[in-house]
Amino acid sequence: MRWARARRGSRPDRHGVRAAWRDERGFTLIEMIVVVIILGLLAGLVAPRLFGRVGQSKLVAARAQVELLGAALDQYSLDTGTYPPSSLGLESLIRNSNVNGWNGPYLKKNAIPLDPWGNPYQYKCCPGDHGEDDLWSDGADGKAGGEGENADVASWNVK
Repeated sequence: MRWARARRGSRPDRHGVRAAWRDERGFTLIEMIVVVIILGLLAGLVAPRLFGRVGQSKLVAARAQVELLGAALDQYSLDTGTYPPSSLGLESLIRNSNVNGWNGPYLKKNAIPLDPWGNPYQYKCCPGDHGEDDLWSDGADGKAGGEGENADVASWNVK
């Protein structure tokens, strides 16, 4: 038989081929435990830093959206002579409600975006509490006030 001399000390199985798994060594349980511990330590050190950045990036995105919506409101005001009243809200940026001079839609997408936390932006006008018009997001908690991720992002304090 030609299999008999393929390897010294190996015996063919009943089909004439030595089983592959008999020749290979796997990882021991200790090696697997060490790898799992190392991966757990890495995840424990890196994950908090990455997840902390997610909250910051949502705040930055909300500030950018407030700026863009504010620019669209300014363009609306230039075209019509006034900001949309609170009763019409931000919908006036995408739909004409029989306003003279309306030259919209004033947003690229034909929809009012939600804030990064999935809540609608708040709008008050004519007058607002902090200026001619007020535009804000209530932050991650969806409530007025707050700190950190829960802080409001508003047109009157966007830097």
